[in-house]
Amino acid sequence: MSVPDTPSAGPWRLSVAPMMDWTDRHCRYFHRLLSPNARLYTEMVTSPALVHGDRERLIGFDASEHPLALQLGGSDPLELAEAARIGAQFGYDEINLNVGCPSDRVQSGRFGACLMREPALVAECFQAMRSAVSIPVTVKCRLGVDEQDEYADLQHFIEVVAAAGCAVFVVHARKAWLKGLSPKENRDVPPLNYQRVYQLKLDFPQLAIIINGGIETVAEVDTHLRHTDGVMLGRTAYHEPYRLAELDHRLFGTPLPGREAVIDRMRAYIEAHIASGGKLQHISRHMLGLFQ
Repeated sequence: MSVPDTPSAGPWRLSVAPMMDWTDRHCRYFHRLLSPNARLYTEMVTSPALVHGDRERLIGFDASEHPLALQLGGSDPLELAEAARIGAQFGYDEINLNVGCPSDRVQSGRFGACLMREPALVAECFQAMRSAVSIPVTVKCRLGVDEQDEYADLQHFIEVVAAAGCAVFVVHARKAWLKGLSPKENRDVPPLNYQRVYQLKLDFPQLAIIINGGIETVAEVDTHLRHTDGVMLGRTAYHEPYRLAELDHRLFGTPLPGREAVIDRMRAYIEAHIASGGKLQHISRHMLGLFQ
């Protein structure tokens, strides 16, 4: 049995969830201008894609994005270890293992939420990744999967993976339905159960438990931080990005940036992207909610 690292909850107090097709490098650059302190996450990158593919295209980033985590999907311990090593060499601050994505494509590759049924395999993957890098390795999961959704099942999953050394768990406060629901429906249909995440923190006080799922307002964040170590925002951070600035101000005391000032600071970044052959819409699509 490995002894979990003893984490400081501070680095995970506020974070933005990994979201496919949304949290690319342009989105993260924009979010960083709004929140100097939030921990940002990449879209999920599969371990085979990273090991065998165009690494700069897949995980390249701007230095201003720190603190920044790379989320990996996979279930082969050796391949995940190599992918984690690549991420660390690129300069990421954290490697996160996806044990929460419910899409059919992910299931067919035997990773994502279906791995909640295999805590021993998740523990093996975690140990391989942790042995390969010196930066934190964390796990993002759900409350359960399909009919396997009793609290005892979740508790067992956390126990097994924590025994392998994992000290930081980001928990989406919904279960995943792998039969009959799309990924979009899995973000809305399964009911939220925040109390179950709170109970994890009571039962595992030595671990950093970060709550995710359906969190929208500053008041809700305040409530969750009374029961957990950190809050991860998902769709609210994307559709109402100025909420990140409000939360950074609330939690860390940073001055609120003006929306127009943020746009001004994005201008040079946009011009450089276009000059290199990129398109305006690659960046502007992430900024549409700024005045919400």
